[in-house]
Amino acid sequence: MKNSLHTRLQFGLSLSLMLLMALLWWAGSLAVRELGEDLIESRLEHDAEALLAAMDFKGQDNVEIEWQHINPIYQQPFSGHYYVVITPDGAEVSSRSIWDHKLQVSHLAKGETKQWYAKGPSAQQLLVWARHYDKQGQSFTLAVAEDISPLESHLSLFQWTFAGLALAALFILLAIQKQVITRSLQSLEHVRIEMQQLEKGDITTLSEDVPSELLPMVQEFNSLLVLLAQRLERSRNALGNLAHALKAPLNLLMQYLDTQELDEHPTLRNQTQVQAQRIQQLMERELKRARLAGASTPGQRFDPHNDLPALVTVLQQVHQQKGLNIQYKIDNETPNFADREDMLELLGNLLDNACKWAKQQVNCNISGSNTITILIEDDGPGRSEQELDQMMQRGVRLDETVDGHGLGLAITTDIVKLYGGDMRFDNSEQLGGLRVTVHLYQS
Repeated sequence: MKNSLHTRLQFGLSLSLMLLMALLWWAGSLAVRELGEDLIESRLEHDAEALLAAMDFKGQDNVEIEWQHINPIYQQPFSGHYYVVITPDGAEVSSRSIWDHKLQVSHLAKGETKQWYAKGPSAQQLLVWARHYDKQGQSFTLAVAEDISPLESHLSLFQWTFAGLALAALFILLAIQKQVITRSLQSLEHVRIEMQQLEKGDITTLSEDVPSELLPMVQEFNSLLVLLAQRLERSRNALGNLAHALKAPLNLLMQYLDTQELDEHPTLRNQTQVQAQRIQQLMERELKRARLAGASTPGQRFDPHNDLPALVTVLQQVHQQKGLNIQYKIDNETPNFADREDMLELLGNLLDNACKWAKQQVNCNISGSNTITILIEDDGPGRSEQELDQMMQRGVRLDETVDGHGLGLAITTDIVKLYGGDMRFDNSEQLGGLRVTVHLYQS
């Protein structure tokens, strides 16, 4: 799952959502705190104006505050609302509510305003607002304080409530996000399904009805398919044309070898005839291969349930003079496997060889799912133990060791090796002729 696009998108977007929710929580808490403190600061400033109006200086450093003109809460001990007046010489007048607690306030310069936090009575958390004033020819500093513990309590409640709501919203957004990502990536699933259909031969190109981000890739892939098909067709046509072009000169050469002029050179005639026959076999093999392969899409997998019956029909036509009975059996659980052209060549060569040596009967069985087993047997003369041993030797060219088995079995051996499989030769207990067993391992 490390390279899963769905997982990477889900992780990246989920991390972004969590960071966004954390940022909103922090910004919301900060905004509520600032708003609360601004309101308290505004109230403290208004209370300071009221206290200033209630002040009366009877003389130097003798200040009286008419308590009936101020809020009664400043008379209630430990009410959470306090004031302190500081004169330049250090004299201090405090509200009754502060009782015997000492609130540290320093004398401010003219026109100076200051705000800070301080510890109040009963461990109260105070917000202190102070300003320098002049009245009746007297200069002094007035500090007003308010307990912000209720604000902290409401702020804590807000933070927990906001965190719960944010967490719930996060889970909802993650669920929606997962659905959006899944639906967005369904186009990739559609391409994957079409790739499987292409592999089975159900379609020849991928649909270009895809998102614009995928369209260039699909178009390049379709162009590659067309190019491969064209090259494959040109290669087959070239081989077929070459075989047809050489067929007439080769027939003339074979006729020339039968003339009386070469009677005096029997050895030369025999050697030339052998090589000419090998060329003729190669030509026939390429023509037969083209007929067996037919038209196919590059990369298309072999469908045994459809391709094998068609192959058997072609072989019956090729060997119709013998009137062979070619029987085949395919297990229902056997899937499409390997490259179609490779399997047509492999089965075509093995079945063609069986048809060539068979008297009347050829059997072909394909079974298995993870390991594909191909069994082909005929009712021909079979092979001796020595010949079977030679046929199973690794690296031995079968057409050079066993007369009549042709170059096709050598090509078959190469195809089996290409798929990491193995091939064994023995005599059929049921029909008496040669039996070939091939194992191919699904990746």
